[in-house]
Amino acid sequence: MYEVEHILSVENHIGESPQWNVEEQAFYWIDLWPGIIYRYKPDSALYQIFNLGIPIGAISFRASGGLVLATKDGFAFWDSTTAQLEFISNPESDREFRFNDGKVDRQGRFWAGTMIEGSTKPVGSLYRLDPDLSIHTMDTGMILTNGIGWSPDNRTMYYNDTLKQCMYAYDFNASSGAITNRRIFSQYPPDTNPDGLTVDSEGYIWCALCKAYKVVRYDPTGAIDREVQLPGIFTLSCIFGGKNLDELYVTTGWLENKEKQQVFAGDLFRIKTDVRGLPEPAFTG
Repeated sequence: MYEVEHILSVENHIGESPQWNVEEQAFYWIDLWPGIIYRYKPDSALYQIFNLGIPIGAISFRASGGLVLATKDGFAFWDSTTAQLEFISNPESDREFRFNDGKVDRQGRFWAGTMIEGSTKPVGSLYRLDPDLSIHTMDTGMILTNGIGWSPDNRTMYYNDTLKQCMYAYDFNASSGAITNRRIFSQYPPDTNPDGLTVDSEGYIWCALCKAYKVVRYDPTGAIDREVQLPGIFTLSCIFGGKNLDELYVTTGWLENKEKQQVFAGDLFRIKTDVRGLPEPAFTG
């Protein structure tokens, strides 16, 4: 039985896209709608807030410094020194879409998916931003992109479509970045809402189940290995951090009427585990 530790009161509306910076020993995440980036250093228990003023769906580290972002207005860079935002391109500028979750693969490419807010139509797409800043459409027919991750051997990519209540697996070609053979890895009960995920060093997948208020670890066959219950709050995403990468950081939200939620809704949690995660790669463009 793991102990769930409440470590920071931030009351995020939608706390998402957690990232652990090994060099800084710092934890980054966002509050999606107000467009806030947080940076927290556990050793000092201090955190910083950077308000970008635009909805952000995902962040990842950039090898040259700062962050790469998927926002309501497309892909962008953020300079952590000047706090300046530089837009790259928006592949769906002609439609009322926004980006949601995203991750960088181990070859330095940034993946992120689009959605229509409040829609249940499968009209979103999954995009790949390459280091040369070219954008590639990798798949279509998504409702709500969430939780992208890769197996340790780089042969499988995992991906959640939250409103389809489904985690998919693809065959992944690391050198070309191609994905093929999409199949269902895990089908969830109605209204469970699988959200963010991360893959540990043993190849097991940890997935935040938003409306089930827990994090579930799956083995590479899709069987449930263990579950960690959180205190009745919307559980939105997770990532491994800490000096040994054995602490699972969990972001949460309140999503609906906050007055009806628990006192810890939207706060940051940490779970000490007996397994290790993998370092998060950086975008090389």
